[in-house]
Amino acid sequence: MSFELPRLTYAYTALEPYIDARTMEIHHTKHHGAYTANLNNALHGGAWEGKTIEEILASAGTISAAVRNNGGGFYNHNLYWEILAPGGARQPEGVLLDAIHDAFGSVAALKEAFAKAAVTRFGSGWAWLLLQDNKLVVSSTPNQDNPLMDVAEVKGRPILGIDVWEHAYYLNYQNRRPDYVEAFWSLINWDEVARKFNG
Repeated sequence: MSFELPRLTYAYTALEPYIDARTMEIHHTKHHGAYTANLNNALHGGAWEGKTIEEILASAGTISAAVRNNGGGFYNHNLYWEILAPGGARQPEGVLLDAIHDAFGSVAALKEAFAKAAVTRFGSGWAWLLLQDNKLVVSSTPNQDNPLMDVAEVKGRPILGIDVWEHAYYLNYQNRRPDYVEAFWSLINWDEVARKFNG
């Protein structure tokens, strides 16, 4: 069984003006599409073929670079598209909001910690809100790594992630990564983040 590029539940234009349609199309079809195809090629005929993406990533330290990089790219982008929503952001509520208050003190403090992780990630990578030992924490990872990997500095289950590779924002924001990170908060589907939190 091979992995498939997921279809988005919204149009490429749906996240404008925060993320432009051209960036969305290139990011989804070219970048995510390439990670998906390259992952399938790297797995073909090997010991990891037929495993779930989570099983594969949990052993990132022992798999080939091609499987690690493309597997991470496949998983990370799946999560990224799922936690974005057109029409403006809703606010976190219920047990997720309580967990944010417990971990950070406020939603504003979470945003500050998350933005710092995203903006200060040197080169390409991701910033994450993740669940670790039943507590929310913020981290970042290089390249296409993520907190599910056994090689991650901070391990846990990611529930929110932002792609800070330049391909995610350069057409619209050029080198202004902080502006892209700020715009990201206007697109979060907090219902999906809560679902992943409760997961």
